[in-house]
Amino acid sequence: MNIRQEYEITLEPFTQEDLARDIPLAQRIWQVSWVRKTVILILLAVLWEVAARIQNNDLLLPSFLQTAAAFYEGILSGELINKVWISLTVLIQGYVIGIVLAFALTTLAVSTQLGRDLLGTLTAMFNPLPAIALLPLALLWFGLGQNSLIFVLVHSVLWALALNTYAGFLGVSETQRMAGRNYGLKGLRFVWHILIPAALPSILAGLKIGWAFAWRTLIAAELVFGASSGKGGLGWYIFQNRNELYTDKVFAGLAAVILIGLLVENLLFANIERLTVKRWGMQR
Repeated sequence: MNIRQEYEITLEPFTQEDLARDIPLAQRIWQVSWVRKTVILILLAVLWEVAARIQNNDLLLPSFLQTAAAFYEGILSGELINKVWISLTVLIQGYVIGIVLAFALTTLAVSTQLGRDLLGTLTAMFNPLPAIALLPLALLWFGLGQNSLIFVLVHSVLWALALNTYAGFLGVSETQRMAGRNYGLKGLRFVWHILIPAALPSILAGLKIGWAFAWRTLIAAELVFGASSGKGGLGWYIFQNRNELYTDKVFAGLAAVILIGLLVENLLFANIERLTVKRWGMQR
């Protein structure tokens, strides 16, 4: 009986390009996230245009093309860009202050029993309170200035972020906590090196919720603030054009609000998640 000689075949490394060649081009294109989202936006624009033509009343519902033309004119004249800049400047200030206060509260809450009681009491008191309801009080305290808007923005960001962050801290496994203690980590170092990385999905969710709350609170507050002071950002732009019955410009202002929300969600937060929690295998 002849014994067959053993041999080894060297295989070429498998690459993603090899897999891609087996998938049809149309399916590969459809698998790209931004392509699917673009198709959804195009379909919504078409439905809008059809509904506007059926309605046939520019005062009630301008068409998508009319709104796009008003948006382009606002960008070209610089008016819309100026309003967006005013709104974003105030928004970022209130958002950053809210983040700092939220992390201070949650750090205190995970460190001491008094901090936990303080966070639980304050969130139970103020989280159900609409931020816009504090605007009259803010105008009384801070006057007709940006400080009034920043005050209500901090309120809208603080409690949502604090609750999500604290819930994330509580969800950190005891194994990770013990590993941190074995390395001698305590206080702020323990929070920074152990709790924050482990609770990052909850923290990012809180940041996104806080951003959404702050953005819509700012626009609503500017409708009142702008009406009181005669100036403001996107909210005032919408309010002023509504009074002058320029409905296409009103929709252009609303479109600017939506576009900024889409950009922040898909460029800022999506990239942060891709580089952190998704890369680390903490989130699909």
